[in-house]
Amino acid sequence: MHLRFPDRLPEDLYRQVLEQVAEFSPVVQALPPTAALAELRGALRYHGVDAARLGEVLRVRTISRLGVDVRVGIGPSITVAATASSRITGPGGVLAIAPDRVADFLGPLPVEALHGIGPRQAQALHDYGVHRVGLLAAIPPATVQRLLGGRAARQAADWARGVDPRPVVPRTLPATASVSRTFPRHTLDGAAVRAAPLDMVVTLAHQLRRRDQAAQGLTLTLRFAGGTSWEKTRRLAEASAHDDDLRAMAYRLIDAAGLQRGRITAITLKGEDLIAADQVAEQISLDQAREARLVAEEVGDRIRAKFGPDAIRPANTLLRVF
Repeated sequence: MHLRFPDRLPEDLYRQVLEQVAEFSPVVQALPPTAALAELRGALRYHGVDAARLGEVLRVRTISRLGVDVRVGIGPSITVAATASSRITGPGGVLAIAPDRVADFLGPLPVEALHGIGPRQAQALHDYGVHRVGLLAAIPPATVQRLLGGRAARQAADWARGVDPRPVVPRTLPATASVSRTFPRHTLDGAAVRAAPLDMVVTLAHQLRRRDQAAQGLTLTLRFAGGTSWEKTRRLAEASAHDDDLRAMAYRLIDAAGLQRGRITAITLKGEDLIAADQVAEQISLDQAREARLVAEEVGDRIRAKFGPDAIRPANTLLRVF
């Protein structure tokens, strides 16, 4: 699966899109700032749906959660999937090419539309009268080699036939994690502003635990009507990925903002200076209430793993729409 974004995404937003993709496939390759790859073979068996349906679900999630409408191309190789995503008109959509339809899909396309063919290569092919991918696939490899030379010719001939042995290579996600909420209207509702971080903390903490990471600090960013913003970062006493610890710090940051009548349009909460979870020293706690919440947290993670990340949410956020 190849995801292409209509515009260059800010780093934080791009990272959040990768988090959404990682919920569907453990093999994700970042191609910042305008694209990403995901291996779907194992994901299709796990989710029990076809590739087109999985792409549609992912697209709906990125729109509803992040406001990003992605172009999703699906095919039996990186070349086919990436070419498919580039053929989607409009801001977003899904185009799935079955293995037995590759020739029909690629054949009529202009050679410059084939993913991996650069402007110089396309011009060399045009000069020889090769304007369509189907013709490039049909002419002898030796002829292509005379036109393009060496390895580029072999790759172009293979790509034109939909052959591309390159695997999706996982790339480590950036060493931060963030969650954003956008308000549908400029809000002055202090209760809504204070409720938003509660849900965001649960989402952020779950992301960290799923990635076996812990945050050493939190950054809160508030955006206001008119384009102004406020941002503050504070270090945690100890690195953590637990709801309780992140929630306490999030509300300290909210209190530090001193909100009164500011019209807020969006909130972002970012975990900073992430480290591997096994680097966090386990502290002995005599707080039985905290220990009970940590046990409940583990149970919640198992439920989310089985039924999805939205299966459990804080009760006082379920009736709110942000």
